[in-house]
Amino acid sequence: MDLSELGIDSKWALFLDRDGVVNRKLENAYVRDWDEYEFLPGVLNALRTLAGIFGRTIIVTNQQGIGKGLMTEADLASLHNQMIAAISESGGRVDAIYHCPHLAADNCACRKPKTGMVKRALKDFPDIDPGLSIMVGDSEHDMVFGKRAGMITVGVGHNTGDESMNTDVHVAGLAALAQILKGSASR
Repeated sequence: MDLSELGIDSKWALFLDRDGVVNRKLENAYVRDWDEYEFLPGVLNALRTLAGIFGRTIIVTNQQGIGKGLMTEADLASLHNQMIAAISESGGRVDAIYHCPHLAADNCACRKPKTGMVKRALKDFPDIDPGLSIMVGDSEHDMVFGKRAGMITVGVGHNTGDESMNTDVHVAGLAALAQILKGSASR
């Protein structure tokens, strides 16, 4: 699939996983506060570029560290507020963040790859059309989530270089995606 031929404009929505897409993923650990948070290279510039293309930017993230008692909802909210402030200061935009605090064993409807988070986004933003949406993630769960929701899936390989994910498109990272779409945006 050639993303540059899709005519992506402000009618489109961009869904992003957080850890491994926007920020550095901590292997076998959880990013619990701002001191542990690190944007991946080029992400802030990419988010600025993508904000000028997509009508909505939504983050969807599994955060079972809450369910494990390693952090609280308040800890996560504080981290997300600081993240959004940094993105905004650099000219980017995040319209909403949805998270699942539950353990994988809880089998809840909001944990990716289930589609509870996208259903909440569609309720909050009725202008979003899943058929005009892209899901960017670094795991097979993200790709299954996107496909179940009817989105185009873009896999990134910041940490693993895993090109075996069942994606529509695979790019090195968010900066590479922004470069592909920058010249082709039909705004």
